[in-house]
Amino acid sequence: MNTLGIDTSNYTTSAALFDGSEYRLMRKILDVKQGSRGVRQSEGVFIHNRELPSMLEALLGGDKPQCVGVSTRPRSVEGSYMPVFTVGSGYARAAAAALGAPLHCFSHQDGHIMAGVYSCGRGELLDEPFISVHISGGTTEILKSEYDGYNFRNEIIGGTLDISAGQLIDRAGVAMGLKFPCGPELERLALTAGLSEKLPVSVKGAYMNLSGAETKLLRSISGVDASKALSVLEYVRDVLVKTINSAVSSEGLSRVLIAGGVASNSIIRKGLIENIDADVYFASKELSGDNSVGIAVLAAAAEGDMAWTKQGRHSL
Repeated sequence: MNTLGIDTSNYTTSAALFDGSEYRLMRKILDVKQGSRGVRQSEGVFIHNRELPSMLEALLGGDKPQCVGVSTRPRSVEGSYMPVFTVGSGYARAAAAALGAPLHCFSHQDGHIMAGVYSCGRGELLDEPFISVHISGGTTEILKSEYDGYNFRNEIIGGTLDISAGQLIDRAGVAMGLKFPCGPELERLALTAGLSEKLPVSVKGAYMNLSGAETKLLRSISGVDASKALSVLEYVRDVLVKTINSAVSSEGLSRVLIAGGVASNSIIRKGLIENIDADVYFASKELSGDNSVGIAVLAAAAEGDMAWTKQGRHSL
């Protein structure tokens, strides 16, 4: 089955084709003005409407998908809504109607989790509950996740009580004059550093507060600083290690899947692999950030196409 997936998030316009085992992905990060911390929802809606038609034309060519999936909301909870997702939803509805194909709607978060399950090649995660960690530009949540054959049932068991890890990284990067989203540039800068200042880590079980570290960092940043960049990423790494280990201990679960844009950072990844007291799986670096592949895989699975769980992950 050939499945079309669409995701129009706060950061990225994305469309993907999935044939049951392999995918083809097209995406574009939303343009953000220098010095800004993101785009307004109205700007995001405009950019998605500008980019998505040509993206779909290039992606589809002569292909006619038999199924369409789309992210329609940030999370699978009552009242979860952002205007940017209405763009993808509208195009997906039109495509499904024109093709005479079934339409499946999911949350952006479920797309991240399924992209992680698919790209790490661990389809068995769908068979029983596991801990998933969604760390991105706007979200830092530790979840108990269970696949129900359509969506993931996600129970929040930890995460941030104020700003997200991605926001801390982006705000520190913007203060240094780096381009938003700042994660990749901050990582490149941090890898050139020698020593870093250790920031105090304070957690409450599986929950964390990051705004105190943000205040201290922003007061001390006066320009591009490799040592400060490393401090930010090591702090995020250390606070995630403590909270995830707390969740592992309290839930008695032995498998942890980590997804979201922040999960692509090599410094953070290395620390989590070495220090989490469980089997740790990551979304591939390509599918850690916002993408429509997880949505396409969810839609294919909803139609009963689960061959990829036996074959592993490939890209077209």
